[in-house]
Amino acid sequence: MFTKDVSLCIMPIVKKYCEREDMKIQISPLVSGSSGNATYIGTDSTGLLVDAGTTGKNLLALLSSISVQKPAGILVTHEHNDHISAVGILSRKLDIPIYANTETWAAMEKKIGNIHLRNIREITAEEFYIGDICIRPFETSHDAAHPFGYTFYANGAKLCTMTDTGRLTKEMLMQAEGSDLILLEANHDIDMLKNGPYPKALQDRILGTKGHLSNVQAANAAVELVKSGVRGILLGHLSKENNTLELAFKTVKNTLTENGIIVGRDVGLGMTKRDSFVGPYTL
Repeated sequence: MFTKDVSLCIMPIVKKYCEREDMKIQISPLVSGSSGNATYIGTDSTGLLVDAGTTGKNLLALLSSISVQKPAGILVTHEHNDHISAVGILSRKLDIPIYANTETWAAMEKKIGNIHLRNIREITAEEFYIGDICIRPFETSHDAAHPFGYTFYANGAKLCTMTDTGRLTKEMLMQAEGSDLILLEANHDIDMLKNGPYPKALQDRILGTKGHLSNVQAANAAVELVKSGVRGILLGHLSKENNTLELAFKTVKNTLTENGIIVGRDVGLGMTKRDSFVGPYTL
């Protein structure tokens, strides 16, 4: 077991970049997995949530535990329940806007309850600002109405969230290039999935181009991302039934090593957690 190494391996890269005074943006995946997803991203003056896929009570407690300010908005990647279950609750309780594209709004509006008109924000794949954070949405490949990933720019730093996609396109890799840190999906081990409890139809859905990235796909993507200038990678959205922290980490690390990329020297590599936060990492 090397859970300690899994959770801390990213720290050398992050610490190095903390010394740059022009880079002051935080990221903390609050929960990340097949049962729930929410990530906090913020500067000294602006806080954001990407998705809110756990209970409102749990999210408020997690935000309190990392001592961050009230989020200025929630960015929705897509309408699946493990990403939106507390979106409406938080918007009503904190009186904050929800940002999603037209198709995602149509797919989720009955699930999230009544939202005040001032908090309904429709976005496209054009960049926009919330406070001092510039956000650039991009399309992913998932079985949802119109799924988005996001890149974030603030104070000279760049972050990217890229989960819930069955493949990585050239456009997605281009959006992520040069990121100081990326949250990258490593959903399943293919052998565990094929030999596990899921029915064949569900296996095929997960393995398809509109499903989820496997550990091997994440590993190959990690190589391309590092070559494009990415300096830190957090692996997330792991399946409870079809993956483990150790297996995902080992698969990605070994593939990086085979391609001459040394974890802890050339790139930071870390893991998210299913039921609790990691970070916040300050860049």
